[in-house]
Amino acid sequence: MYILWTIFFKKSKIMGTKYKGKIKEVSSLNTYIKLVRATETLRTKLINKLFDFKITENQFYCLDAIYHLGPLTQRELGEKLSRSGGNITLVIDNLEKKHLVKRQKDKDDRRKYFIVLTKKGENFFKKLFPHQLNLLVDELNSISEKDKKELQRLCKKIGLKN
Repeated sequence: MYILWTIFFKKSKIMGTKYKGKIKEVSSLNTYIKLVRATETLRTKLINKLFDFKITENQFYCLDAIYHLGPLTQRELGEKLSRSGGNITLVIDNLEKKHLVKRQKDKDDRRKYFIVLTKKGENFFKKLFPHQLNLLVDELNSISEKDKKELQRLCKKIGLKN
């Protein structure tokens, strides 16, 4: 694995492993390296745009989930975003400080709080989201719609493997 990470972090044009092993091993390492590099390239560009809006990646994901799915409990939000309870608490605390979300008590269960967008949060997200979406569209413009569908299918296949 050391070789894999060494190559990943070097600023060379090498896009594969130097590991000399079985074909299946080399193929798996090369697939992983390319998948991670592609993901990190896209992610870096998207995160850099978030800095213009003075918001973190996790804050964006929270706003996005609440905007598109509606109010969620902290637990639901953490599960949707695959984040720990402590991480989600910190993110929500920081979004509250910016007056972008608020915690709202459940009418039926006083122990339960929903995270909801404030009017400011909704307006902020409506302004931010098109920038992120346009950047993503531009970055993925180099592959055809057919290739995008195939990539989605393959990623889902990997993601759903138990």
